Amino acid sequence: MRTSRTRSCQAGTAPTSGETALSRDGSVRKLYEEHHGPLMRYVSGLLRGDRQRVEDFVQETLVRAWTSIPDQPPGWTPSRAWLFRVAHNLVIDWARREQARPEVHHEHSLETHPEPVDPMREADERRFLVHALSRLSRPHREVLFYVYILGCTGPDAAHALGIPPGTVKSRTHNALRELRRRHPRHHFTAAA
Repeated sequence: MRTSRTRSCQAGTAPTSGETALSRDGSVRKLYEEHHGPLMRYVSGLLRGDRQRVEDFVQETLVRAWTSIPDQPPGWTPSRAWLFRVAHNLVIDWARREQARPEVHHEHSLETHPEPVDPMREADERRFLVHALSRLSRPHREVLFYVYILGCTGPDAAHALGIPPGTVKSRTHNALRELRRRHPRHHFTAAA
């Protein structure tokens, strides 16, 4: 209420009769009591659920009605039709804003990883992998490290190791074949 009174005083004019009535006779309470229920039903019909959002829109509608009283002719009070139009416009504006926002898709959601991560199992697999790789020759370990751990392509690994690309392919193939031979229960697959 101070905001609207201050706004008029700053402009150098006396408060309008609407402001005076608003602050003296409790027009805000009357506005709320008369229109809150019907507005709730109307906005609920527009939103089909989400009670909290309905409350927010009704509150914003009543605030806009309250703040517009000083700008209207003396004795004006918002009609229910006017309040419904304001509420309708607020809901439409919100719906348009929501449609304009792109939907965010998370790659790492619970749906894509239904199995919980078992840290003991991962530690066991890492220990096995280190042991298995330690039994390979150094050139085979280096190629597997560049291709599988660092994710390098064949030509990139060849450039980094200073060997021809064909040698990278050959060493990768031979290293995987040796791992499969020594550990037949584990599944070692080639990089895609």
